Amino acid sequence: MKIWILCEHENKDSSEPMPYDIGRFVEEGRKKGLQIELRNPSDFELFVDGSSNKKILYNGEPVSVPDFAIPRMLIKDRGGYFPLAVIRHLERMGTRVLNNAYSIERVIDKLHTHQILVEHGIPTPATLLGKFPLNLDMVESRIGFPAVVKTLQGTCGTGVFMAKDRQSFKDVMDLISETSSGIQIIFQKFIETSHGRDLRLLVCGGKVVAAMERRAADGGFKANFSTGGSVQAFIPDRVAVDMALRTSRALGLDFAGVDLLFDEGGGYTVCEANAMPDFKGLESCCNVNVPQAVFNMLLGGKKVQKGFFPMFGMQRFNPFRPKMAA
Repeated sequence: MKIWILCEHENKDSSEPMPYDIGRFVEEGRKKGLQIELRNPSDFELFVDGSSNKKILYNGEPVSVPDFAIPRMLIKDRGGYFPLAVIRHLERMGTRVLNNAYSIERVIDKLHTHQILVEHGIPTPATLLGKFPLNLDMVESRIGFPAVVKTLQGTCGTGVFMAKDRQSFKDVMDLISETSSGIQIIFQKFIETSHGRDLRLLVCGGKVVAAMERRAADGGFKANFSTGGSVQAFIPDRVAVDMALRTSRALGLDFAGVDLLFDEGGGYTVCEANAMPDFKGLESCCNVNVPQAVFNMLLGGKKVQKGFFPMFGMQRFNPFRPKMAA
């Protein structure tokens, strides 16, 4: 069984350390006897003809396409077309890609994500697409202050800011209009009850397989593990599990990191979803082997389906048991 990991990390000749997630996929895949290969999307050539042979050009040479491909690269507006074109090309040659190009496209656009979730009746913070010249009165009446400002395609907490009041918001917008007026941004209602903390639920094959609570460092409002936030295992209730599963289904994701905010009134609201979620934080605090769960799903041929939460008696193993120190 051949599986390609699509990433910017070079194969054997790279002097840079392998990213955590790539290394874990390689490690666990080889334990299962799988043929794991790293492929840089920029090294493909996409040639379309009427041929039925399942080969793709890589560094100018035709190679057989894999059974599966797992994208683990940053896809943004600049340069984002080509990696998605590679994914679509592989899909049309019979490779199953986790996640597919259509779902990735929906998720990397944060506004589109929220539009889809609202259509499915899934709660999200009030969101407004930014436009220049800026209508401050509209932002204040529709979103209010403090307001969260996000670039449409930031990841891992990058491109996210908080404007505490009308003046600080105006200052940030004036700076953006002068330096990056072409950038696409959204404004969101700030959820005060979730200041500096949120939940990350990992969905794989229609099941929630792990969950953690993240807390921001030094009283900040961004709780991402990648930006220094702390993490601990979390046992989500049925409401949180159902919201994560509904979100992944609405977006067409087989494998997803769904981030929930603690909403006013004791419920949750979806902050965002990630089609290529990092999982170093989850593996550090939860009793979960994420690559193993992914490979089991792929080899089992499972697709997105209505899942269940293991702790409700469906199986004995509890992935949310905190990881014990050695």
